[in-house]
Amino acid sequence: MDQIRNVSEQTEDVLEKISRPLKPYIPWVARTLLVSTFIEDSVRIVMQWQNQLLYLQSYRGFPWGVSHVFLLANVATMLACSGLAIGRRQTEYAVAGLFAVIVTQGFAYGLIFDIKFFLRNLSVVGGLLMLLAEGLLLAKRRNAVFAGLPSISDEDKSKYVLLGGRVLLVFLFVSFVFSGSFTLMRLVVSLIGGLSCLMVAVGFKAKWSAIVLVTILSIFNLAVNNWWSIDFNPVHRDFVKYDFFQTLSIMGGFLLLVNVGPGGFSVDEKKKNF
Repeated sequence: MDQIRNVSEQTEDVLEKISRPLKPYIPWVARTLLVSTFIEDSVRIVMQWQNQLLYLQSYRGFPWGVSHVFLLANVATMLACSGLAIGRRQTEYAVAGLFAVIVTQGFAYGLIFDIKFFLRNLSVVGGLLMLLAEGLLLAKRRNAVFAGLPSISDEDKSKYVLLGGRVLLVFLFVSFVFSGSFTLMRLVVSLIGGLSCLMVAVGFKAKWSAIVLVTILSIFNLAVNNWWSIDFNPVHRDFVKYDFFQTLSIMGGFLLLVNVGPGGFSVDEKKKNF
């Protein structure tokens, strides 16, 4: 065990040195990736405006006019909140707005009971919680108070938010494990990813486990969700493109975890106190 611990610590030291030049850019990249699915969705709604209206009115029973307002409100909310998130401004309102979009779209498009949609969006919500936790920690440093939140310290709030974010983030991998046919490679990736997800959830070596998951998701996204190579079926292309950007968003959530750490309710934090 001592040898394993020593190798682990030496590996972490090497990775720390390698990643140090990238650290200043990680928060910006993480937030941009996190909101990428919302930006892409808003662009898609505008580019496919008539098709979106037709679907909502003909298949979902939206009255004329209500469908227009719904789509406009979604586009405006997603773009405005994404801008706030990237700029680290009014983070709590940005998170609330994007969360509202996830819920309302789930019901409006009839996807709320689709298990794949549900699990993926749980992971996106986990990423939004990581974004909120980052905002709380920044507010603590600036001695700011977030309006409308309970009157406990920002540090205490961030502990609960980080715990919820860590747990929800790993649901994407649950959908990956139980979708598609099993191969030897898929089994190996599932085992490595599953172990990393467990470590993220309990907060043990959480930063490095998150990096492992970002690496796996990056390879998976490029290999499987390569929507740019699909030109024979526009509908299928849209679905694959949607999965691609959702995965990017979840990767952004994991990168935020790398930036802010697992929080107080974690094995890593407990070890620091001994």
